[in-house]
Amino acid sequence: MTLSLDGPLLLAGAGKMGGAMLSGWLKRGLHPEMVLVQDPGPPQEVAALLNEHGIAFAADVGPLETPPAVIVVAVKPQAMAAVFPRLASLAAPDTLVLSIAAGKPLASFESYLPGGVAVVRAMPNTPAAIGRGMTVCVANSNVTEAQRELATSLLEAVGEVGWVDDEALMDAVTAVSGSGPAYVFLLAEAMAKAGERQGLDAELSAQLARATVAGAGELLRQSKESSAQLRQNVTSPGGTTAAALAVLMQVGAGMSDLMEEAVAAATKRGRELAG
Repeated sequence: MTLSLDGPLLLAGAGKMGGAMLSGWLKRGLHPEMVLVQDPGPPQEVAALLNEHGIAFAADVGPLETPPAVIVVAVKPQAMAAVFPRLASLAAPDTLVLSIAAGKPLASFESYLPGGVAVVRAMPNTPAAIGRGMTVCVANSNVTEAQRELATSLLEAVGEVGWVDDEALMDAVTAVSGSGPAYVFLLAEAMAKAGERQGLDAELSAQLARATVAGAGELLRQSKESSAQLRQNVTSPGGTTAAALAVLMQVGAGMSDLMEEAVAAATKRGRELAG
């Protein structure tokens, strides 16, 4: 699907995530002349991408002859107060504001914008940097169906996209998919250490854990079977996997209970940080 816009796309923040999105948009046919980048100093790999496509960047963008069709806000949350008021002044009534700033609610953007401007809040995760992300979005009441489809198209450039209707659910989304990669990395770390304790060389054990987690994840992504069914497919009655799962699935002390507790803690912390 080729990306086409009715006006410029202003990307504020060309760090790793912003750069990954930009790369995806360009691969999907977005014309470089339609892109404006606001960033005082993109990292080397993003600067190389900009140079390759002839896209200039600056610490400040504007005023603009043509209002942006989309303003993508990819700056760090702590920089939002310094950056967004200026961006808001560039928005037209039909501009879509798409934010990937963690923890910033819709109201924090609406407070700077004229009434009626469409805002989408999105929560991607770090695998978006390699096009394997999971992003969940919530829209304010001004977002049209066409703008919702546009936001989906822009975010699909770095992975899968889902939507929720209730913004309060974004804390749970963050706890599951936003923080989730860290849980998977911890699993690989724990598997490697456990292998070492059973006598494996540290380097080999780390390789086994990394390849197993990555391969199982790709199998899960490609398979139409549920994760529960895939688990059962690996588990022979009375075998080695069954012995391990008997420990991991202990009622009250197993992985499921720990994960439920962990996600609840992350959700609670997200609400606290949002105020």
